[in-house]
Amino acid sequence: MHNDITDIPGIRVGHDTNLEAGTGCTVILCDTPAVGGVDVRGGAPATRETDLLHPLHMVEEVHAIILTGGSAFGLDAAGGVMRYLEEHSIGIDVGVAKVPIVPAAAILDLGFGSASVRPDAASGYRACEQATAEAIPQGNIGAGTGATVGKLLGPGFMMKGGLGSASTRMDDGTLVGAIVVVNALGDVIDPQTQQVIAGARNPLGGFIASNPFDNTTIAVIATSANLPKDATNKVAQMAHDGIAQVIRPAHTMFDGDTVFALALGTASQPKEAATTASQVSMIGATAAATLARAILNAVRNATALHGVPAAQT
Repeated sequence: MHNDITDIPGIRVGHDTNLEAGTGCTVILCDTPAVGGVDVRGGAPATRETDLLHPLHMVEEVHAIILTGGSAFGLDAAGGVMRYLEEHSIGIDVGVAKVPIVPAAAILDLGFGSASVRPDAASGYRACEQATAEAIPQGNIGAGTGATVGKLLGPGFMMKGGLGSASTRMDDGTLVGAIVVVNALGDVIDPQTQQVIAGARNPLGGFIASNPFDNTTIAVIATSANLPKDATNKVAQMAHDGIAQVIRPAHTMFDGDTVFALALGTASQPKEAATTASQVSMIGATAAATLARAILNAVRNATALHGVPAAQT
């Protein structure tokens, strides 16, 4: 196993990175039919195609998810992913065309490098061309390129955030993976030591306390389990606990915190309701723990960029 989301069969990940502009995007392609879910906890999200993932709505297939910089401008990158998938005849057949389903979420990184250069459709297409099922790079890559943390004292005292990933094999063999973009004003906490590992730097050394603004974390959970749409949404909901474990504060009115979930398992024999509930609960708890590790990997793999230092780990 790679200890990242590509350990889930059917998942490929690709990045488009612009180091000079300090932005980029990351695509998660589903080569295996996937059931999608989402849970938005932040009060200021920049998202696309989240409503159709709710259990009351008809569409169940998800063909890709894109995480991007550029704030709401960066959601244009989803158009390039749709073009790539259409060229490969992937999408929901509506009779006259196949329509790819590509939910998206963005972070606000406009103040990091260039405010006028953002991921666009061409960026999304390039990310698809780079997609791989092998181990993926982490840190200053793709949508994590312009991510930063610890902005309480302004840009002069922030630290580098980034993109991270992790995976877990459960006791029954079920695989759970996470990929995340960490772009928080708040601090990233090591849950083992309860110490800040990346956050607002004190001019006199160490870190200072954070406050509840601009703490955007966007993530995708994927599992090899076969789950219905309502259960997949529950996994996305439970996975948010992983954000709360290691980023403080989280889910404020100024957040864009959004977690997508993908279930890529093949159909199996119907289960008793209690059995299904237990399975979903275990997968959701595992997703939270895996996402927490992915967040730590994001800041630990980040490197200094545009004068912003990285965590010393």
